[in-house]
Amino acid sequence: MIAGVRSRVAAMFGAVVLLAAVVLTGTATGTAAAATQTSPAAREGGWSCSGAPVPAGYVITAYDRTGCDGRGSWFQQPARDGLWTCSGSPIVTGYVITQYDRDGCSGIGAWFHRLARDGMWTCSGSPIVSGYVVTQYDRNGCGGIGAWFHQLVRNGIWTCPGSPIPPGYRSTTYNATGCNGLGAWYTIRA
Repeated sequence: MIAGVRSRVAAMFGAVVLLAAVVLTGTATGTAAAATQTSPAAREGGWSCSGAPVPAGYVITAYDRTGCDGRGSWFQQPARDGLWTCSGSPIVTGYVITQYDRDGCSGIGAWFHRLARDGMWTCSGSPIVSGYVVTQYDRNGCGGIGAWFHQLVRNGIWTCPGSPIPPGYRSTTYNATGCNGLGAWYTIRA
């Protein structure tokens, strides 16, 4: 009977050691992998293989071509104001892109993320945050890809073509020379 108890204890101990080794080496799956995703280190950022999903609220800030056995790996971390991100990174709600570096992020290009604020130039392709409109255009801005001036909407503001018109406002008069020759619409409260 004692031999049977010892063998069961040894088997249980072996399973615990195996589980600990799997969790510590990062090869866990299922529940153990989910537990590592919520660890403090995971909340601060970490490397993942190319193609892995980017958690909500996170951005990609570095790229290693040789990571993950040559498939490439990405460093993911929580979004914050004033952070360079790699091309292809998600843009978290409330953020805009204000600069472009063609050689950044190991040569694939990088974008500078900022929290939206009134009176800010953003790169072409940047999202327009809710409540903001686009009021000027600079075709040479943002490293030659073009830039748009974002402002909080208000009564009597001129907006560029393609600018959102927030609820409670409407466009009225058109000026063909506005927005650096693209044309502009006079926006008023509805």
